[in-house]
Amino acid sequence: MLHYKRYPNPKSDEWVVFIHGAGGSSVVWYKQIKDFREEFNLLLIDLRGHGKSTNLPQAIYQKEYTFEDVTQDVIEVLDHLKMPPAHFMGVSLGTILARQLAEMEPERVKSLVLAGAVTRLNAKSRVLVFLGNTFKKVIPYMWLYSLFAYVILPRKQHTESRNLFIREAKKLCQKEFIRWFKLTADINPLLRYFKEVEIKIPTLYVMGDQDIMFLEPVKKIVKEHKNASLKILQTCGHVVNVERPAEFNQYSMAFLKSIN
Repeated sequence: MLHYKRYPNPKSDEWVVFIHGAGGSSVVWYKQIKDFREEFNLLLIDLRGHGKSTNLPQAIYQKEYTFEDVTQDVIEVLDHLKMPPAHFMGVSLGTILARQLAEMEPERVKSLVLAGAVTRLNAKSRVLVFLGNTFKKVIPYMWLYSLFAYVILPRKQHTESRNLFIREAKKLCQKEFIRWFKLTADINPLLRYFKEVEIKIPTLYVMGDQDIMFLEPVKKIVKEHKNASLKILQTCGHVVNVERPAEFNQYSMAFLKSIN
């Protein structure tokens, strides 16, 4: 089972489940814990091969990863904990997993907060995916991951979040990076489906105005989906919860309370 950590709040019946992105770990939410645990019960999960979830059964690693399989890992934790319907928060690729979970088992999901959401790959991101698939077996994965981090988070004010993801990615190995990178083959059809099929779950997108790869597609999807809303944080890049934690926490918690 995936590694997880709970922060119970005896004064609240509401749970928030945090899902990190590829190459990161639950550490990416460290600026949310203090504020959120005052109002909610928290569950932070390390995805397979990430953080402290590196000792999973060998059978898992012998087959190709799919978004459904990786999401099912999260569902197993929820079943184990007998988790009631909860709010789910994802960042970067974690937003795809949160949305996939809402697709697979919508009764578990009270709302979604999607930070730095990935809803479509633009030309630049498709080039990155192509380069990654071409060289993933011959170039050390940290070279590729660092390149991706600098392209997605290029500015000086992105340094903290960029360094955080690079530091956490070093805990992976080359084989694990390749397994996760192969997921990109499934990403476009899945994102196209998510765009065309709206879920009836309240969804808040929180994006940075400097998120040049992913902001514009989110703007379009929010126009088309009536249950979705968007908050754009100024002078901010892709990892909004790290770069603008006070604003991110304020808007996200207000959204969650409005659902309740």
